[in-house]
Amino acid sequence: MASSSGVKAAQPQIGEDEKRYSGPFAIMTVLFFMWGFMTVWNDLLIPRFKEAFTLNYFQAMLVQFAFFGAYTIGALIYYLFSTISGDPINRIGYKNGVVIGLITSAVGSALFYPAAVMVSYTFFLVALFIVGLGFAMLQIAANPYVTILGPERTASSRLNLSQAFNSLGTTIGPVIGGYLIFKLFNQPDAHGADAVKTPYLLFAGVFLLLALIFRFIHLPNFSNTGQVPHGAGALKYPHTVLGMIAIFMYVGGEVAVGSALINFLGTPRMGGLSHEAASRYLSFYWGGLMIGRFMGAFALSDMAKGKKRLLVAAVPVIAFFVLLALAGPAEALRYGFFMLILLGAFALGENSAHRMLAIFSGIIIVLLLTSMTAGGTTAQWTILSVGLFCSVMWSNIFSLAIEGLGVLKSQGSSLLVMMILGGAILPPLQGWIADVAGIQFSFIVPMIAFFYVAFYGLYGYRAGRKLHA
Repeated sequence: MASSSGVKAAQPQIGEDEKRYSGPFAIMTVLFFMWGFMTVWNDLLIPRFKEAFTLNYFQAMLVQFAFFGAYTIGALIYYLFSTISGDPINRIGYKNGVVIGLITSAVGSALFYPAAVMVSYTFFLVALFIVGLGFAMLQIAANPYVTILGPERTASSRLNLSQAFNSLGTTIGPVIGGYLIFKLFNQPDAHGADAVKTPYLLFAGVFLLLALIFRFIHLPNFSNTGQVPHGAGALKYPHTVLGMIAIFMYVGGEVAVGSALINFLGTPRMGGLSHEAASRYLSFYWGGLMIGRFMGAFALSDMAKGKKRLLVAAVPVIAFFVLLALAGPAEALRYGFFMLILLGAFALGENSAHRMLAIFSGIIIVLLLTSMTAGGTTAQWTILSVGLFCSVMWSNIFSLAIEGLGVLKSQGSSLLVMMILGGAILPPLQGWIADVAGIQFSFIVPMIAFFYVAFYGLYGYRAGRKLHA
């Protein structure tokens, strides 16, 4: 498809041997894993800081406001700079963009140590903001980089696969983080916030190491060769603008649910689980995204239909037996029921990114409504299963929203990353509603968000397609 300027972005041609990009793609999955592993720790920081600094729900949710707000500020700066002086990624390349993002995230992580020493919640929020700035650059560079490591028609499949490894990080993260924050480094004679300083210092070291690796290993350093036009740029594409709102709603909804889970499971109606015990169940939520994204990678691939269906079905079967071994038959069967629903949803949305969005959003709305009105085991497993159906949304919205942008692809990516703002706005909004009306009713916020995502999957993605037809 031609870009608005008539210039194609640098991209492998359809039919080109994609095997030479398998190595770079594998390396990128490491990056996706790492930022997933760290991002989910925000869900652990919320109850940790709520208790340590005696905060209400709204104040505790400012953790997400600082972190995801940085995405918006960083992406906005990037977009404004691109419209004035040209797209930075076009000049420095995607690889160098990743390196800059990693170094910035390392600085923010290192600041957790003085924040803990000073026992300052504000300082922690500043540190999280800097980490978020780094992650914003990573998102702007890494997501379009993955899409161009092969033909455009399979971009959703590659993004789903890379996001699956991101979700592997979010699955493991709560288990390891919960142990470190609530047990290993939780010293009775120290301030509660002291438990986070050592883990985040380790994060800083890992990010610096990754930056060195990415700087010196050989990776294709694609950049767009065309001239980015002046003016509205990617904003003149209605499907991109509506996709921005979809990203806002999806990220906000997903983060809001994850942020409230530990406190929700700790309520008397839900069994009054301890923070450490509830953090284990958080892995079901984020692990659901991993399961769904592996299935999405196969479902939206170019492989033969029979092989595709076999692999899509194999993922939940393998996941079930892993759960059976790790969690026991009761929990495996309960979660397995929702994995069967997920398998049916993939069958209905087969090979269609927009149809999947609509179907999956509808199921999430039903799950959230059930969690808001039921109690006990039913509410517990419906809320945990929301993650299964959030799985394909980022990659599908992203690929639909930047489709046909050509030389404007990285600019469009920055606009979409800007809308991660939803993760900064909706969780505090949900926290305020939880303070006023109770945490169970507060899930009305993500439920409304997914109504919009359903709209984008049904109609919004088609808006203005004649502009780049």
